[in-house]
Parts: sequence; structure tokens; C-alpha cells
Amino acid sequence: MLRKCTLWMMLVSCLLLAVLPGWSAAAAAASSEVSPKVSPAPAKAVASSAASTALLGLNDELTDLLPVFKSGNYYVPVREAAQLFGLKLTGTPQEISLTSAGGFVLLLKAEEGQAVKPDGTTVQTSLFVENGSTRVQLGLLARSFGYPITYQADKLLLRVVTTQGALDNDKFDAAHKSEIDSHLKAVKEAERQAKPAPPKPAGRPSGKTIYLTFDDGPSAHTGQLLDILDRYEVKATFFMLGNHISSYSDSVKRMVQEGDSVGLHGMTHQKDLFYKTPEAALQEMNDDNERLYKAAGVKSVLIRPPYGSKPYFKEDFRDKVLGAGYHLWDWNVDSQDWKFKADTASTYANVMKQVKAVSARKTAPVVLMHDLPTTIQILPKILAELKKEGYAFAVITPELKPVNFWNDER
Repeated sequence: MLRKCTLWMMLVSCLLLAVLPGWSAAAAAASSEVSPKVSPAPAKAVASSAASTALLGLNDELTDLLPVFKSGNYYVPVREAAQLFGLKLTGTPQEISLTSAGGFVLLLKAEEGQAVKPDGTTVQTSLFVENGSTRVQLGLLARSFGYPITYQADKLLLRVVTTQGALDNDKFDAAHKSEIDSHLKAVKEAERQAKPAPPKPAGRPSGKTIYLTFDDGPSAHTGQLLDILDRYEVKATFFMLGNHISSYSDSVKRMVQEGDSVGLHGMTHQKDLFYKTPEAALQEMNDDNERLYKAAGVKSVLIRPPYGSKPYFKEDFRDKVLGAGYHLWDWNVDSQDWKFKADTASTYANVMKQVKAVSARKTAPVVLMHDLPTTIQILPKILAELKKEGYAFAVITPELKPVNFWNDER
């Protein structure tokens, strides 16, 4: 009888390995927690890293797991991440279950592209297989279990805290300075040796792709705006003011957690202050970025200056600000919701007319709207009609060629 059970278990294990690459049969059948395994990043892994990877710290140590950057998110192998964070891995290739020591469960539905978080909410996500490993978004995995996660773009460094870490980020960086420097050096060398990158595409994805953007938030109404986007399964890009970020940080955290894109709109929104000097403009964007980091643990290189980039954001401003690594975004569809306000019918007509005109030129519309109560009132009608006409909604990411009034592609 024991032999028959053993043979049956071996057969099930083989089937699991066959249908889900990178899925360990032992991990899939595990019934107890796996202790996290943390070790310094090996020299070989660092030396072979490319710009699409980052170092990953867990609590106060660096791990040997290198997340891969794809479509605006960092991904990690499910099995290795489960071992690292001490999660129990069970389920099927279609429904992967990750359980913490406290009994909290994250359910990943591969075919539906959904994740059911421990609090019962369902969000859109994506899984993919690479080099024989099924990968999941690191941010989704960490935040679902309440683990704080930070990212330092200048160091290509991610850090997750599952227990009370003894080191703050500055001390963590100092403790692992040699490994971080080695990783950055390896990335720089890989980029130097690589062939020149192909030119960026001539324009946004043509056809029915559309980018919704909201300026001047967050506000007391942002939660309602996010509810509407969630109801219609739409993601958007938010260019936010630093002072507002500090006042409504919960909404900013929600944007990041739900897959919206976040960008910078400065601090003051006052022409005489923001455009006083190129240095003043850069300082406002940097301060805005610090507010974003403090609120949600992320930073952004996407910017939209107050009132758009023309006529004030001249070459000396662009050289200063874009030279610091930021990407400039304006729009090609102006809803003028700030002008029409309660006349929501005019806002709707204006958006639809311009979207159709831009799409007719085989260019993806980038729609300017504002975080206003009147805009929120008309938003459901706009989303319903655009979806009815077959538009697919996307978010702005650093990899895209910027749309701006100066045609500055930096």
C-alpha cells in the first residue's frame, strides 16, 4: 500500500513539473512554511547582471535573487520568492496560492490575470514564464503581506522588510556599499559593451491604445476617481503636486498598489516660482519626488511641468531638468475640464472629438484631465464610450518615447 502511495505521489510531482516550468514539485506539495534563505549576492550574479535587473535586499541583508524589470514592474520567480519570504507555496498552474506564517493568503490566477489579496480584494496582475521560472510582480507580493518595499533607482536597489530591520536605508546602503557599487559597475560595463540600442519607436503604439492622465492631485476626491477606474478596469497616469501628496498619501499608495503610473507636477504650480530659474524647476521636481518616495516608497522619472511645457519650459530648463534623468510629458488631447467645470457635456464632447482626431492620424491619444469633482462626474461616461469603441488603456512608463510640445525625446 505504501509503495502504491509513493508511486502515485511521484506521478503527481512529474505532472506538476511538466505543466508549470520552474515550479518545484516539492514546493507545490509543501505543507509547512519554508524558512527564508538569505545570503550575500554572489560575485558571479553581480558580474552577469544587466540593466534590466536590480539587487534585492531582505531586512538587513542582500539576497542572491535578482528581480527582472519588465513592463514597468520588477518580477521575481514565484518559487524562489516563496522560499525567501517564508511563504508556503501550493495550488495548481492555474491558481497559485502563497500563504504566510500568519495564515494570510495571496491567490494568483494566471489565466485570468488576477490576484486575490489577503484582504479579499481582486486586482489585475500578470504572470509570465522566463528561463523556466514562473514570475510574479515583487511589489504585489510584498505589499499583499504588508511588507514595506523601497526602490532606489540610482542604486538599482530594492529592499523588502518582513521583520523589524535594524538598519535604515542609509545605513543599509553603507553596509552593502561594495556589492551595490559592483552591481552598478557591472551594469555600466554591460551597457558599454552592448551594441547601440535601436532607436525608440517613431510614436506611441498606433491604433486603439489610449493614455489617460490626471494633473494637480491627489485630492479629497482621488479615492472616488480610483474607484471609477477600478470599476471600469482602467489604469491611468497621475502627475501630482508634492504638497498634495503629503496631504493624501493613502491615495498615492493605492495608485502604486493597483498598478497606476505616478509622475511629478512640481510643488507650487506657480509660474513665477517654478519657472524662476532652471535650478528652481529641478528643485521642485526633486522635492516632489521625495514627497512621493516618503508617501509610497517609490520615485518617478516622469514629469509634467505646470501649465505644460510651452512656452516656459525652454531649452535651458529642459537641459537642466531632463539632464538629471527626467522624461518630459505633455498631451495631445486637452479635455479643458478646468475650463468647462460643471459643463460636463462640453468636457465629454471635447474629449471624444479630439481622441477620434488623434487616432485618425494613427497616433495614440494622451488625454489631459484634472483631479476635479466635475471631471469625476463625467469620467464614467467617457470610459464607457471609449471602451465601447474598442480603446485599450495603458499607463505611461519610462521606456516610452515622450509626447511633449518640444519633441524632446530625452
